[in-house]
Amino acid sequence: MDFRFNFAVDEHENSEADAHFLVLCSPQHKQESTEKSRKTADPAADSSPKLGTDKHQNETTSKKKLCVKAAKEHSIPEDLNKVLENKVMETVLDLSYVKLSVLEIMCSGDTDREGIVSKSVSSHSDLIPGVYEGGLKIWECTFDLMEYFSEAEIEFTNKTVLDLGCGAGLLGIVALRGKADRVHFQDYNSTVIDEITLPNVVANCINEGRRMGSGKDRKASKTPSKRARKAEGSPNVLNRCRFFSGEWSQVSQLLLSSNKPFSKYDIILTSETIYNPDYYSALHDTLAELLDKNGCVYLASKVHYFGVGGGIYLFEKFIEKKNVFRTNMVKTINQGLQRCIMEIAFKDSC
Repeated sequence: MDFRFNFAVDEHENSEADAHFLVLCSPQHKQESTEKSRKTADPAADSSPKLGTDKHQNETTSKKKLCVKAAKEHSIPEDLNKVLENKVMETVLDLSYVKLSVLEIMCSGDTDREGIVSKSVSSHSDLIPGVYEGGLKIWECTFDLMEYFSEAEIEFTNKTVLDLGCGAGLLGIVALRGKADRVHFQDYNSTVIDEITLPNVVANCINEGRRMGSGKDRKASKTPSKRARKAEGSPNVLNRCRFFSGEWSQVSQLLLSSNKPFSKYDIILTSETIYNPDYYSALHDTLAELLDKNGCVYLASKVHYFGVGGGIYLFEKFIEKKNVFRTNMVKTINQGLQRCIMEIAFKDSC
């Protein structure tokens, strides 16, 4: 598995609606965005400047407690074409993902039961605490973590993996390509799972005979497919997947109390989930409950999230106080806003 990131998307070629989605910037553009982000208190620093909003601009957000949202397991439809119906896909680094600007237009009524798409668009916000936690967007640290997998030669073969706070699910898809035995996807919002995560997994796995992980095409495609590829049968790889929505502690309870066989995860992947210190306890407890005794967590984060106060070093101190895990800062990225990748494991693990 080999990922390299050296591409830019010219946002002036995108429509106004496209400004609401991911812009992967050149180093120069990232630096300019950083300065603009500081002025608007934008902790993500990877949003299009056209948004004019930040993921966590309301400082009172840090005072809000994590909403206890009931957990739900999402079934995989027998007709995979239904999953990709009305979806337009884009490609980045040989991974397919749903084009958000089209989803914003198409998603209404029953397909947006939580109202998060319409509320996100109308409020020009990538976060509505307790309602929508940013899962429609692909955040910068996701790509940092994918690159680290390649650099560190992280082995997924025969592992059980959880993509926690998965959003688009790209990290879990990479684990599937790496021959993981089982991959579970979790996001706070059920709409994200149904309209983003599940379609992305299906789109990357629809050709059963296709060997996953070829990695030959690493360029980002600015031109989306005019229509979603037709699903051909039910690929075996989907039998290795489960999908969950809800608050972390609720998902833990669902998994641990389920009648279905469950074994704890060898690897938990999570990106940009520690922006709010109010969520640290729930996240820490979930990791402690679901990680195998010799398992490992790979967490990617900004050093600091402006406007809320969370960040990698604050979470590291929180972990130290709990005295359950040991941590290791395995990579620091200094381009734009400083970002880090932290490895977490039980103190008494091998």
